Amino acid sequence: MLRTLDAGHHSFALTTPFRISRGVKAVADVVAVTIRQGDAVGWGEAVPYARYGETIDAALAAIDGVRGLIEQGGDRPALATALPPGAARNALDCALWDLEARRAGTSVAALIGRPAPGPVPSAITIGLDTPEAMAAAAARVAGVPLLKVKVDRNDPLRQIAAVRAAAPTPRVIVDPNESWTLPDLHAWDAELAALRVDLLEQPIPADADAGLRAADYTIPICADESVHVAGDLDRLVGRYTHVNVKLDKAGGLTEALALVEAARARGFGLMVGCMVASSLGIAPALYLAGEADFVDLDGPLWLAEDRVGGVRDDAGILLPPAAGFWGGA
Repeated sequence: MLRTLDAGHHSFALTTPFRISRGVKAVADVVAVTIRQGDAVGWGEAVPYARYGETIDAALAAIDGVRGLIEQGGDRPALATALPPGAARNALDCALWDLEARRAGTSVAALIGRPAPGPVPSAITIGLDTPEAMAAAAARVAGVPLLKVKVDRNDPLRQIAAVRAAAPTPRVIVDPNESWTLPDLHAWDAELAALRVDLLEQPIPADADAGLRAADYTIPICADESVHVAGDLDRLVGRYTHVNVKLDKAGGLTEALALVEAARARGFGLMVGCMVASSLGIAPALYLAGEADFVDLDGPLWLAEDRVGGVRDDAGILLPPAAGFWGGA
């Protein structure tokens, strides 16, 4: 039975600007796809990311380029051959998982042999701002289990200290988004430890991490921009302690599952992350959250209005979408 593929650009306004070291956004722009086969419809979403040279138009063109393959019944392995890892493949891969589960009358959880997603502690992000503004933001969520603090190179220790003073109990991830240098790491390591930072995410540029040795630092260091797929892992052994698995980087749930397995086999800790997206963009990632040491899936919480039936936050505990939202039964 032939399929019908539809793809489009959806925009979601944010409640407040989302600031990181490389810029600020007020709108989440995503690509959403639906694949219909008979009475079953699978859907998926992805965020083309400028850091990786992606745009909405290019992602839609890439999806259109494999329309024939998908509409004629192409499966996930065929998709992985036809498209490189990235946002376009992620949207299609996730829609194919959803479609497969719905056509079989089962769930993605059953197909992959994992429990259905349940409530999970997920990082609440404190966006880059003045120390005073970041402290105020942290004070409003001081009781959550996990915070993620966005910083740059200008005043990071004072920013982190302000957050930690306002929220002394949560675990803390610090994310400079590649804005630091190796000398910065050496200079700031002791103070980061004194501030009880639990994880440092991609502090230096991905193309400058050849000299990074995780054993030289007190704080565990997580690769984000440096890792996309399982094939990236071997060169990261010894440089990082953890890897951040994001479906948009990996090109979908299929490769993300392989990345998780390969990372664990090499002794890496796991973080599961996301872009700023709707609940459709993170629903598949929730199937990995149970295996992660750190979960950072608060992207939809930045939206002024999410998709109906999406995730909800309860004091830093992320509640999964309504039954049937994504992933079949």
